[in-house]
Order: sequence, then C-alpha cells, then structure tokens
Amino acid sequence: MAMYFVPMLYIILSYLFKMISEKRSQCCYLLHYECHRATEDRKLDIDTCAQVVLRNKNLGLDEYRFMLQTIVNSGIGDETYGPSNVIQGRENITSMKDAFLELDDLVFNPLDELFAKMKVSPSDIDILVVNVSLCSPNPSITSRVINRYKMREDVKSYNLSGMGCSASLVAVDLVQQVFKSHKNKLALVVSTESLGQHWYCGKDRSMMLSNCLFRSGGCVILLTNNNALKHKAIMKLNCLVRTHLGSHDEAYNCCIQMEDDLGYQGFRLTKYLTKAAGKAFVMNLRVLVPKILPVTEIIRYAIVSYYNKRRGKVGVEGAGINMKTGVDHFCIHPGSRAVIEGVGKGLGLNEYDLEPAKMALHRFGNTSAGGLWYVLGYMEAKKMLKKGNKVLMISLGAGFKCNNCVWEVLKDLDDVNVWKDCIDRYPPKMVTNGYKDKYGWINDEQLSFVKLDE
Repeated sequence: MAMYFVPMLYIILSYLFKMISEKRSQCCYLLHYECHRATEDRKLDIDTCAQVVLRNKNLGLDEYRFMLQTIVNSGIGDETYGPSNVIQGRENITSMKDAFLELDDLVFNPLDELFAKMKVSPSDIDILVVNVSLCSPNPSITSRVINRYKMREDVKSYNLSGMGCSASLVAVDLVQQVFKSHKNKLALVVSTESLGQHWYCGKDRSMMLSNCLFRSGGCVILLTNNNALKHKAIMKLNCLVRTHLGSHDEAYNCCIQMEDDLGYQGFRLTKYLTKAAGKAFVMNLRVLVPKILPVTEIIRYAIVSYYNKRRGKVGVEGAGINMKTGVDHFCIHPGSRAVIEGVGKGLGLNEYDLEPAKMALHRFGNTSAGGLWYVLGYMEAKKMLKKGNKVLMISLGAGFKCNNCVWEVLKDLDDVNVWKDCIDRYPPKMVTNGYKDKYGWINDEQLSFVKLDE
C-alpha cells in the first residue's frame, strides 16, 4: 500500500505547488507610476484661453456664451495645460511634426523620471503597451519608444489606439493577461493623448465641448508579476472588469471622432453620453460587486431591494448597495464635474470621496486616459492611502466602455509626485471661477444687439 501512497502523495503535492506557483506568477503588482506635468509656457490660463477662442472666426456671441457656460460648469481651473501649437496660435495648420513634438514631451519626460527613480534600465522591460487614441502613425508610437530607449529585440510591444478615456485600464488588463503566460516579467504602460492635431476649429456645439474639457497630460506605469519584487510594489491588482456597449448604436455614436458640416475635424459628444455611461457603469458593477464586496452586504442589499420592490418603494434612502463595505477610496475618471458627481450620487459617496477626482479635474483638467493616475496621485500626496486599503478605479470612455478595477494598497503611501508644487493649496478653502468673474459680462442681454468685432 505504501508503495502506491508515496508516489500519489508526491503527484498531489507537485500539482498543488504548481497551482500555487502559477497563481502567484499571475499577480499584477504596481511598482511605480509617473504623471506628466507640462512646463509653464504650456499653461492655459484665463487670458490664453480667451485668445484661443477669439482666434476662431467661426464663433459668434451665442457660441462665446455657450463656451463660457460650459467651462464654468466643467469644474476645470485656470492652471491646466494645452498643446504647444494651440498656445502658439497654430491650431489651424497642424503637422505631424507638431504631433511628434507633443507626444515626445508627454511620453519621454515621465519615462525618463520613472527609469531614474526606480533605477530600472529600459533594457529590463519585457512588455511595452502604449495607448494614444487619436494618433496612430507608422511606425507606431510603441516603436518610437523602443527606438528612443534602445529596448531589447524580444520586448513584447502593443500599440493601442481609439480606446478613449478608459484606455489605461485596457492596457493594464492586457498586461495582466500576458502575465498569465509569462513569469517574472516587467511591463511598462504609457497612457496619454494627442490633442494638438485634433483641436476643433468649427462651431458645432457638441464638438466644441472637447476644447473646453480636454487638456494635455499622461502617465507611465511600471507593473510586474515577479513575486521577488513584491516588497517594492505599492499596490496589487485584485480584479478588473471591462464592459463594452459598442453593439448599441447610440452608445457607439455618443462619443465619436468626425468632421462637422463645414469639414472641421473634431470629437463629438452627444447628450446620450450620460445615459450610455450610466448603463455601462451599472452593467460593469453587476460583475464587479460580487468580486469585491462581502457576502453579508450583497445579501443585505438583495433582501432590502426585494422588500422595497414588493411594497412599491423606489429611491428609499439606504436601499442602495454600500460600496464602502469593500472599498476605501474611489478613484473616479475626472471627465467633468457632471461625471464625477453623477458617479458619486449613484454610489452614495460624500464630498471626501469625490475630493481627489474634483481636485485633479480642477488642477489638470480632463487628461483622457491619464486622468485616473492624477487622481491617485492626489490621494497619495494627501496621505490618504494606507496599507490594506482598497482603491476602486472607475473609467469611462468612447466605444462606449466602462472599465473598473480594484487595487490593494501594500504600504502607506505619501509621495507628493506631480502634485509637489501645489498640494498645499488643495482643496481650496473657497472655489472661485476666474472665467466667470472676468468674462461674465458676455451674458449681458444688451450685447445681443451689438456686433462684436475683433
């Protein structure tokens, strides 16, 4: 009997060891991230924004009023950054040279800082994922990064385009999938956006919105599945869920790159966007919630929902699911004040929970795919993130997509990162809007009878 038992025990133990080893190698650890911060000459302050708007001869008084109302309500401050060609007044005559100059600044500067801080050589990178939605040259931007840093010939490279504001979590998910079949690897994710070539110069209001909301920014992220580097990691990816509503025509068209009736290229945002975002978010949570919340909360929610439904009670306070039973911090895509407050209302969050997203939006604007990491940077700079905390990242983007994930904080974090020169000013004691203070006069009804010349 013993002669059969020992080999069987050996096989069972070997199988268990293999299963444990594979599971550990499939972990995704965040080692470091670096957000881009432009130079002062790229700042879109109030006067610079006014100059950009006035250069567009297609606009009239009604369009000026619309843009003022949009930017006042957006939650964006007057210290954000824009593309160099727009600052310099060349938004009508863009070139590939402008696009490359913009991308080189957005990509290479944070990469240089990451390599220096982490003491990692570009030749150590095994996996490279670059996502830029609106610029897809040939050779790819991924190839441009490999060429700049002379990376290895066997680096696994992926170039993503058209993924929109939720692209960075698409890239993280791609890395996580590659990790499942490749052990002990270092992965680099680059998430940014090209705005200079796509600045809208027409007068379609649904396309003018993008000029008001989007700003220059981006981030680079260093990930690994090497358990030997766990002591250097700051967070661990617990789960990630992706939802795509591209099969729905209205959702597909609510956030789309196109030309207007006059031939001006831009990005169109329709009124259906909020509905598409809400629908995608709810569908995503149905999959995500069972993975991150305790069973007791899910049972409580089911019982309360059933009880209220039977009695015809709708919108009863306390009836919603309590996300805070499994999540400590909420890293919401800083798309606009309406997006942040909409997510907050849906999840029953308070001002403390929304503060990081609102402050990132105010200071840096909507930086598209890189936006989440400015929000995370704010949390870290404010010393909100403690060991064991769970952080829910919520991203929404064109397609229409909702990609959410949960990170577990592995150590107390306090790096002031991209916020180092301004974190002490946030949150401001009193938020004033310089655009409204300086240009509010444009809403004077008497101006409707006056022609505004240059």
